[in-house]
Amino acid sequence: MTSTFARRAAVVTAIALVAGAMNAVRAQDVENRLVIVTSFSKDITEPYRQAFQKKYPGTTVEVQNRNTNAAVTFIRETRSNPPDIMWASAPDAFEVLKKDKLLHKYQPKATGIAAKVGSYPINDPDGTFTGFAASGYGIMYNTRYLKANNIPAPKEWDDLKKPIYFGHVGISAPSRSGTTHLTVETVLQGKGWDKGWATLLEIGGNLAQVSDRSFGVPDAVNSGQYGVGIVIDFFGLSAKASGFPVDFVYPTVTAIVPANVGIIANARNQRAAEAFVEFLLSDEGQQILLDPKIQRLPVRLDTYKKAPAGYPNPFTDARLAKGITFDSDVSEQRYQLLNSLYDRVVTFRLKELNAAWKAIQTAEAKLGGKANATAKDLIAQARKLASTVPVTEKEAVDPSIAGAFQAVKKGQKAASRQAEFESRWDAAALKNYTEAKTLAERALTAK
Repeated sequence: MTSTFARRAAVVTAIALVAGAMNAVRAQDVENRLVIVTSFSKDITEPYRQAFQKKYPGTTVEVQNRNTNAAVTFIRETRSNPPDIMWASAPDAFEVLKKDKLLHKYQPKATGIAAKVGSYPINDPDGTFTGFAASGYGIMYNTRYLKANNIPAPKEWDDLKKPIYFGHVGISAPSRSGTTHLTVETVLQGKGWDKGWATLLEIGGNLAQVSDRSFGVPDAVNSGQYGVGIVIDFFGLSAKASGFPVDFVYPTVTAIVPANVGIIANARNQRAAEAFVEFLLSDEGQQILLDPKIQRLPVRLDTYKKAPAGYPNPFTDARLAKGITFDSDVSEQRYQLLNSLYDRVVTFRLKELNAAWKAIQTAEAKLGGKANATAKDLIAQARKLASTVPVTEKEAVDPSIAGAFQAVKKGQKAASRQAEFESRWDAAALKNYTEAKTLAERALTAK
C-alpha cells in the first residue's frame, strides 16, 4: 500500500515537473517586455500586470494610461515604434484603428468564449481585435445622497430630464472618455438622432459637471459631490461591491458590447502580446474580472458559475438581452464629429444650457395647467431651441463633413475646416440657449 502511494506520488511529481518545464519553455519564448496602452484604471490593470508577470517571470509589463482618444492618437503617431497592446472598452475606437490598418490580426486559441453578446460579435470578424469582457452603460447613484435630498432613484434616461435632478447629475466628456462616447452613441442609436439629442440636451440642462476624466464621475458619486452619474457599468458595480453607498441601473435603452484588446501592428513584442491576449481569456484571467474592485462581465461562459449571487450575466439575463443592437460602423463614421459636437453644445456651453433649462423648468412649474396659449407657445419654442443640435443625422455621417474631424490634443488648434464647423456650432448653441431662456422668461408674463 505504501509502495502504491509512493508510485502515485512519483507520478504526480513527474507531471508537475513536466508542466513546470512546459511553462518555463513558454516563458522563455515570450519577450522580456510588454507595453500596454490602456484607458483602464490601476484597479483593473494592476491585478492583471502582477498575475501576468507571475505567469511569465522575466517579462516586465509596462502600462501606459491614456484616455481612449489620446490612446488612438498616440498609436497613430508612434506607428514606426508602437506599443504592443491596445486595451480599452470602446469597440468603435478599435474600428478606427482597424480602418487605419494599425492592428495585427490574431486568432486566440482560448476555448469556451461566447460568440456573441446579444447580436453583437464578441470578436472582430476580421480578427483584428478581441473581446475580453462585456460592458453595459447606465446610471450610478448615491443612495444616501438621494435620500438626503428627497430624490427618487432613476431608472431610465428620461428620468434624468426631470427638474428634480437639476444640479445633481454628472457625466464625463465623450471627447475625453471612450465609455461616455459609447453611452452617448447608444442613446442616439436607441432613440434616434433627433430624439436622442433632445434627451441628451435636456439631461445636459440638469448637469452639475462635465468631467474631463472618466473616473471623475464615479469618484464624485461615491463621495456624494453629486448624486447621479452616467457611467459604464463596472464603475457602479465595483463601487457597490467595495462598500460605497451606491447602486447602478441599466436603462431600457442600453447596449451590452465587448470591451476589447488588440495587438498593434508592428508590435516589437508580439509573442508577449499574444500571451497577454490568451491570459485575458483564460480561466485565471477571466476570474480576475470578478474581483470586487473590477466587477466586469466575463466572456468565458463558465466563469459565471464562480460569480457571486446576483452578478449580472448578459448571456442569460433577459433584461440585458433586450438592449439595442449597437452599430459600430455608424459609430465609427461619426466618432470624432460626435465628440466635438457634444463639447460644443454641452461641455463648453454648460452654463448657458443650465440657464436655459432652469428657465424652462421654472416657467412650466409656475404656470402649470394655467398656462395660456401664448405662454404654451413660448415654452414650446424654448424647448425646441434648447433641444436641437446644428447638425443633421445625414450630415454627421457625410464623409465630406465627418472626415474633416480629428482628435485635437490639449493646447493644439483644430484644422481650419474642423475649426470652422466648431465655431459655427458654438455660435448656434449660444444663440439657441440664450433665446430659449428669454422665451421661457417671457412665458411667465404672457397674457
